[in-house]
Amino acid sequence: MVKNMKSEELERLNNMLTYERALSALGYKCVCGVDEAGRGPLAGEVFAAAVILPEGYILEGLNDSKKLSEKKRESLFEIIKEDAVAWSVSTASVDEIDEINIRNATYLAMRRAIFSLKVPADY
Repeated sequence: MVKNMKSEELERLNNMLTYERALSALGYKCVCGVDEAGRGPLAGEVFAAAVILPEGYILEGLNDSKKLSEKKRESLFEIIKEDAVAWSVSTASVDEIDEINIRNATYLAMRRAIFSLKVPADY
C-alpha cells in the first residue's frame, strides 16, 4: 500500500506520526488516540472512540473525519478495526450531559472508551 502512495500523501501521513515517534523514543509503545463525535448537535448522546494503532502505522487517506466523505470514513473504519492493536467506542447519555454538562460528558465518554480497550494504553 505504501509503495504506490504519492510522495505528498506519504509525507502528510508521516507528519501525523510526529507525536507518536516522540513518545516511542521515550519508551511508550501503546499510544492511544481518542476523539469525540456528536458534541455539536443540540440533542443526543456524545460518542468517543479510542484506538491504538501499530507503531509507525500508515493508512492512505486517513484524515480528520470532517474532511472525509461518509463512504471514505466507513471504508477507513473497517480497515482500522482490522489493523488496530485495540479500539473501542463509548458514549455518554443525554441524561449524563444534562447532569454534568457537555464538556464533562465528552471527557466521560473518552475515559470510557480508553478504559474499554482490550489492550491497555501506556500513553
